[in-house]
Amino acid sequence: MPKSIALLATPEGWRHSVLTEEGGMLCGRLADVPANTDPAEARAAVAAMVVELAHDFYEADVDVTWDPPREPGSWTAQVTVAATPPNA
Repeated sequence: MPKSIALLATPEGWRHSVLTEEGGMLCGRLADVPANTDPAEARAAVAAMVVELAHDFYEADVDVTWDPPREPGSWTAQVTVAATPPNA
């Protein structure tokens, strides 16, 4: 299950690392997101990828919450299981 995301802007494009609760890591590039894409769009793209991954592999709905940026070109997010509404 994903637990956090790191997103980096590089001259070649957007790179991501997804850390799991089990201690694993999935790293790669956002292939369909050009290097000059607005950071908000890149964050939305990687968040959508993680939401889809959690749904497809764990049948879980998750929320992605971005932390305030600490340095230019680098973002981190926390991934949590979405709260189930009462009577759902």
